[in-house]
Amino acid sequence: MQRSTERAYPTHWEADIVLRDGGTALIRPITPDDAGRLVSFYEQVSDESKYYRFFAPYPRLSDRDVRRFTHHDYVDRVGLAVTVGGEFIGTVRYDRIDGTGRPASAPADGAEVAFLVQDAHQGRGVASNLLEHIAACARERGVRRFTAEVLPANHKMIKVFTDFGYSQQRSFEDGSVHLNLDLEPTEKSLAVQRAREQRAEARSVRRLLAPGSIAVIGAGRNPGGTGRTVIDSLAAAGFTGRVHAVNRLLPAGTDRLGGVPAHRSVGEIEEPVDLAVLAVPADQVDPVLTECGERGVQGVIVFADRIDREDQRELVRKARSYGMRVIGPNAFGLINTSPDARLNATLSAETPGRGRIGLFTQSGAIGVALLSTLHRQGAGLSSFVSAGNRADVSGNDVLQYWDDDPDTDVVLMYLESIGNPRKFTRLVRRTALSKPVVVVKGARHSASAPPPGHAVPASRTPDATVSALLRQAGVLLVDTVTELVDTGVQLAFQPMPAGPRVAVLGNAESLCLLTYDACLARGLRPSPPVNLTVAATPEDYRAALAAALADPETDAVVVTAIPWVAGRAAAELADALLDASRTADKPIAVAQLAIEGLDEELSSRRIPTYPAPERAVRALAEATRLAQWRSDAQQPGRVPEYDVDEAAAARLVTAALEGAAADRDAPADPAAGGRSVPLDPARTAELLGHYGIAVQPTRPAPDADSAVEAARELGYPVALKTTAPHLRHRADLGGVRLSLAGERELRRAWEELTTTLGSADELRPVVQAMAPRGVDTVVHASFDPSIGTVLSFGLAGTPSELLGDLSYRLVPVTDREAGRLVGDLRSAPMLYGWRGSRPADVPALEELLLRVSVLLDAHPEIVALDLEPTVVASEGLTVLGAAVRLALPPATTDLGPRRLATH
Repeated sequence: MQRSTERAYPTHWEADIVLRDGGTALIRPITPDDAGRLVSFYEQVSDESKYYRFFAPYPRLSDRDVRRFTHHDYVDRVGLAVTVGGEFIGTVRYDRIDGTGRPASAPADGAEVAFLVQDAHQGRGVASNLLEHIAACARERGVRRFTAEVLPANHKMIKVFTDFGYSQQRSFEDGSVHLNLDLEPTEKSLAVQRAREQRAEARSVRRLLAPGSIAVIGAGRNPGGTGRTVIDSLAAAGFTGRVHAVNRLLPAGTDRLGGVPAHRSVGEIEEPVDLAVLAVPADQVDPVLTECGERGVQGVIVFADRIDREDQRELVRKARSYGMRVIGPNAFGLINTSPDARLNATLSAETPGRGRIGLFTQSGAIGVALLSTLHRQGAGLSSFVSAGNRADVSGNDVLQYWDDDPDTDVVLMYLESIGNPRKFTRLVRRTALSKPVVVVKGARHSASAPPPGHAVPASRTPDATVSALLRQAGVLLVDTVTELVDTGVQLAFQPMPAGPRVAVLGNAESLCLLTYDACLARGLRPSPPVNLTVAATPEDYRAALAAALADPETDAVVVTAIPWVAGRAAAELADALLDASRTADKPIAVAQLAIEGLDEELSSRRIPTYPAPERAVRALAEATRLAQWRSDAQQPGRVPEYDVDEAAAARLVTAALEGAAADRDAPADPAAGGRSVPLDPARTAELLGHYGIAVQPTRPAPDADSAVEAARELGYPVALKTTAPHLRHRADLGGVRLSLAGERELRRAWEELTTTLGSADELRPVVQAMAPRGVDTVVHASFDPSIGTVLSFGLAGTPSELLGDLSYRLVPVTDREAGRLVGDLRSAPMLYGWRGSRPADVPALEELLLRVSVLLDAHPEIVALDLEPTVVASEGLTVLGAAVRLALPPATTDLGPRRLATH
């Protein structure tokens, strides 16, 4: 008999998903109200599929079956359904069983699982999605393994299980295949899941960018207006598909509008419609969207911009329920320059030339500016997506598409927010290995509210930290849209540099010197400039550039030029530079001042040109940084294994959290997912000790006698310091007295402390043994639901607090990354022997950082950790202060089964 553990409907199990063909669907728990949907679904399943499910002819479901399959306790019995347009297309169910395979009458960690997918929807990835989601539900309810019984002839279902990626065993008994799956995620299962995610999301974007037919809804009868402008843009681009105009107010007998077939509704269009352009006011979007969904449209572009957040969410929910993706609201449109599509569904009649750059923007105005600038630079596009409020299709989706798009070599993105930074960094890390990803992020420091309907998850992590993490993932993060184009053109036109060594040449010494200085400022290593003088001819440039490119000590060349007196044609110089670089595998960049026509000539030869040397050097420096990142990414290092007592640490964490749950006065911490609790000093030291991190012991000193007794126990010299929050680690305010060598000094210090700063009850003074002299550092970690756990490091005091000199890494940290955490600091020379001082024990410091990372990775309940100060001596280090805060963190947005984000 089943245990009575019925729970409320688990809303968090609902998820929008992308199927293998790019269509969307809703997956959710089955409820008693679904009886009619279940019966209708079963009637549409073939007899063969029913036989495979029940191992016998089963033409219809009995009333008892319907009740059994729609009534669940969401613990021992769970059923999920995939729906499109509100109707079932697939179901899955698990029933908890004991070790003998019978229904469990006591807690058990096994369950039997079975699927059924409507024949018309088989092959769309419905079953694999169901398996991922039911496995996540099972793990949440304590189920750790699935068993399944499948007929040998049911090859499709056997393949679903075998391709799942989880550890499994297979046997053949009583004429059927018995499968046992361990539900613990593995590297293989995660890789399989992410590969499926990439293919499905890429396909969903590809359907938008390569439609066979388009309906422009809301097109006016007179030229002008959004709808007619889009029709004109499609015609000007030579769109290879069919275009239909839809206007419900068309006079009777009107069959053409803007040169294309006209209709009063989408339902009147006889052929399938792949993409609908909604050029209607905001208050008409909802009914038009419903009509598109019922007509089977695959995707929509919403230009309307005054849709509030709640209406936007409802719009997306409805679109996804019909299997549609949404571009917008507040979108500018789509461009695909492929000869097979020639799509320009934007408000710009000018279609950019064919090229290798993919461009994504949230802002339509910025999109227009970028399109124009890239055109002037002679850089064509492969595709362009302006997603506006990106309520549905986001930069992450388009990255999935560009990752394996053979027509895209470079990705440029203008982002005003990153809805899912964890997923974005994962995708960029993969894409940047083969295709540069250049990003400019707007509104980084703006305190203004986001656009209406533009929902952005709250994040506690400062923008500087997020930027650092993005760069570590391989993002080329630039400051302006000008730099975005400059860097993109450099990467699209030229090969990657092998290193930072740069040759500088030109016909003006002053311009060469400016270039030389710019190289130094950007961390490049320029060689002495070669001054060709103002008398230089194109042949002189050709010879000098050829020599520089042939030099094994040169990785890249910046060519500078000013107008020459003799006045030669720009084409001659362009031809000379192209001839010299034609067979070289090293990049060049040209900085030229006022040579008429040279920009166009060089662009036509795929040589980037800039109006200032600083811009040329900046673009080249970004390319160099990417080359170095790719080299480092080939050797990411490893996460070391230490002899730790993880079980004891887990018991301590569990006990502390149980205490916090019972404490109604424990503060709420929404960013951490609920109540949080600070560990007291003793349990903090104990927890860290389980991971081999020793904290210098302290003793309370509520009075002078207690201070003296503590000093005798710890041994002189000692430090006396207050633990009051406003004075903690503030030696400058008198809250810390160091190197107290004896009882008399200690008593005097205690009296001065309590006399000048407050009572002992307020100050809560403690005594601590002095640590060997060294460099004071700070190790900090914090959990952000949208990013994960971030580990940071810096030197204590002025470098970190005033100058913000900190380095960051996401947990877990590898041994190579621990070295960079230390070495990335501008103040790092202080640790390596600055001005003749003894070098600090950096290996010991790196080991501390790695041990902290291992602790944080094993215990995500740690939402904040501080080791401050940590004194790194010439031999060893000492942690003088430690603080840990615990909470139950919410589920992060990049873990678990595949699902579309909800903004």
